[in-house]
Amino acid sequence: MQARPKTGTAELILDATERRVQSVGYNGFSYADIAGELGITTASIHYHFPAKADLGVRLIERYTQRFLAALSEIETAHPCTLEQLKSYTALYEDVIANDRLCLCGMMASEFETLDEPMRARLTEFFERNEEWVAHLLERGKEQGMLAYPGADVRKAANAIVSMLEGAMLVARAHGGVAGFRAARDVMLAGFGRPVGG
Repeated sequence: MQARPKTGTAELILDATERRVQSVGYNGFSYADIAGELGITTASIHYHFPAKADLGVRLIERYTQRFLAALSEIETAHPCTLEQLKSYTALYEDVIANDRLCLCGMMASEFETLDEPMRARLTEFFERNEEWVAHLLERGKEQGMLAYPGADVRKAANAIVSMLEGAMLVARAHGGVAGFRAARDVMLAGFGRPVGG
């Protein structure tokens, strides 16, 4: 996903926090870390985000909005559902290529430690993500371009999202971008042709 233009201190704080979370996790940074990076005081951060959970909620909301916008761009750019699926996987590859992980995937690994409003937004991110993939699979099946095992398209969509998130995690420790691409290619081969064909 391309970064949106920065406007003001709050956006700079969100940008810096997003980079931190994607690298070290939500519990791996403090306001002091962000303040030091930006050359501002922690009071400045508290002015915009009184509590760390407020920052976390806004961060997930912004990431979700940008992710959904990227999905809309994919639909506009590619009429072919197989190309849409490939472009969807490229969103994940771009993140791992920059030595980061999906913001929401990173936070999901810390789910039990997060405040309830953050948990709710994380759940919404994955639900919206899976919903888009499920519709893609349905359209792809109608076009004869995609197939999925079984009758439950939502389970298939969950499998795709889970495989990509998991491939990112493993790639960070073993295989890097090449490892991610290898896992992605196996996934695409499974969904990009008729089942059993």
